[in-house]
Formats: sequence, structure tokens, C-alpha cells
Amino acid sequence: MNQERLLKVIVAPVISEKATLVGETRKQVVFEVLPDATKAEIKAAVELLFKEQKVQVGAVNVVNVKGKEKRHGRFVGRRKGIKKAYVSLLGDSDINFLEGAA
Repeated sequence: MNQERLLKVIVAPVISEKATLVGETRKQVVFEVLPDATKAEIKAAVELLFKEQKVQVGAVNVVNVKGKEKRHGRFVGRRKGIKKAYVSLLGDSDINFLEGAA
């Protein structure tokens, strides 16, 4: 896989109440990723970005979230949809966002 592509695959971490709960109970981290990203690319990108923290990825689950329908008067539009990746970590791996990525 191309290293430049891997650095662009992960758009941002998802910080929400559900993401925090999943992180504490199931040892998963949630990221927003590119719409055309594959599970293998997401796994390689997480391990590349957090290689200083020696992160090992066990599994990747992907969810496509449709954009909300919004109205402005009589005009109806739709927000852009996103793709979220739930990344399961192996062993004692942990991602510390305060230290930063690579």
C-alpha cells in the first residue's frame, strides 16, 4: 500500500459519548475515514500513524452513516454522509491522542 494514501485514509477521530463508551468497554477507537477506504487500508493506516505507541489492530468494523435531511423553508437538502471505522486494539495497546500521531 502507498504510504501517502495511508496517511490520508484517517480523516479525524470521533469524539462522542458512544465512542467513549465503546473505548472503555470494548477497547475500540472510532475514526472518521475516507468514503472509499477499505478495512485493510484502515488497519495499516492506524498502525502506521501510531507506530511510536506500538499499536496493534485486531479488527476493523466499518459503518456508513447517511447525512441528515435538512430543510430551509420549502427547499430540502441533505448533508454529506460519512464513513466511520471502529478499530479494535489487541493486547495492552492503547492510543493516546495527547501525545499525537507519528
